[in-house]
Amino acid sequence: MSKRNKGIILIILSAFSFSFMFAFVRLAGELPTMQKVFFRNFVALFFAVGVMIKNKIPFRCQNRKNSAVLFVRAFAGSLGMIANFYAIDVLVLSDASILNKMSPFFCVIFSFIFLKEKLKLFNILTISGAFIGALFVIKPTFANAELFASVVGFLGGMGAGLAYTCVRYLGENGEKGPMIVAYFSGFSCLITLPWLIFGYHHMQWWQVLCLIGAGFGAAGGQFAITAAYSNAPAKEISVFDYTQIIFTSALGLLMFGQIPDIWSILGYGIIISMALVVFLRNNKKERNVNTEAEVPDTLQQ
Repeated sequence: MSKRNKGIILIILSAFSFSFMFAFVRLAGELPTMQKVFFRNFVALFFAVGVMIKNKIPFRCQNRKNSAVLFVRAFAGSLGMIANFYAIDVLVLSDASILNKMSPFFCVIFSFIFLKEKLKLFNILTISGAFIGALFVIKPTFANAELFASVVGFLGGMGAGLAYTCVRYLGENGEKGPMIVAYFSGFSCLITLPWLIFGYHHMQWWQVLCLIGAGFGAAGGQFAITAAYSNAPAKEISVFDYTQIIFTSALGLLMFGQIPDIWSILGYGIIISMALVVFLRNNKKERNVNTEAEVPDTLQQ
């Protein structure tokens, strides 16, 4: 099996795992969002530390200059997750999922702002298209009773986009994936711990199992997506991450009887189309570069 195909399978597995995380979070019932976030990250922290011990990865930055970026990654990721979990509890699962999938477009914006990467007209057009798609999902009118939750879910995608920008920087500057996951999970546990202590809601055994299941789904998703991008470049496989919308839509229908409205479905189509356009353009550019590289220098001249 080629590395590209292996990467595609892994990223679809990641999308499947994250879809079950969404479903388990919703299935846990009316527990405080902070309590759900704590237990989700506690399970992920357990797995990440286990991987670090197995691979003898030290729990510290390889470069002190990365410390501030690691903090921003953890802070932005935690806020993004809290917003996302709140949206999961209120919105149709697939709506919450697609708003979270705005993160790659925000990642481009934050890469332009903080990493000084070029923002071309093509990027501006696809980002604008994705934002228009998000508006169809959010439906910004006072008639929408779930407007607040939709905006919070959208902001969750923004937080995730900033977090992924930081992850990219950290990965390029020598930090190991398990350490980044462990730091983020531990940080999230710490900032949600006060709410857990002072606002703890008693949980039934099935709710505990649901939150453990959410943690397993999140850990599986994180490690699968890390392995996917280790096997193939993001520009070759990233679009397959949007299969999560299919999985969450199916789980939402089967488990909760949720059916997205026509405006949300239109929004899904626009956002996924923008991601597909970016994917196809990146692959075309890569093929052109490879073709030029194969042409002898005498012909290129």
